Amino acid sequence: MTAQYGPLVARDAARCAELEMQLFDGDDPWPERAFLAELAAKHNRYVGARVDDKLVGYAGIARLGRAKPYEYEVHTIGVDPAYQGQGIGRQLLQQLFDFADGGPIFLEVRIDNAAAIALYESEGFQTVGLRKRYYRVSGADAYTMKRDGR
Repeated sequence: MTAQYGPLVARDAARCAELEMQLFDGDDPWPERAFLAELAAKHNRYVGARVDDKLVGYAGIARLGRAKPYEYEVHTIGVDPAYQGQGIGRQLLQQLFDFADGGPIFLEVRIDNAAAIALYESEGFQTVGLRKRYYRVSGADAYTMKRDGR
């Protein structure tokens, strides 16, 4: 099975919220309305991965600042547990890199999410900080990671 990648659209918001509940339960998963707001924001890019027309992954990034050089921030990335380990997360990240067009990219990741950290490090991200209790509901800490611009 090969995933197809393309823009997320409003009708994907409910499925994204469903995946958020599976992936981030206990850490304030985004509801459907949060995805709708993100999709409507002018300087954001959201992409999805589909297998047989089923949304199995999503990722979003925001452009920060009003003038070049821009910085970017990954807002979310998630892959259906049944499809993890197949390179979908990496491909979604590549889609975000295309939008960032060589600019520096920041993200936060739970310090205990070893799989995500390994993916980010393999794509050139480095840990640049620690945000205590970043995830309000669980109280988990997050690393701030940065990928330098090209």
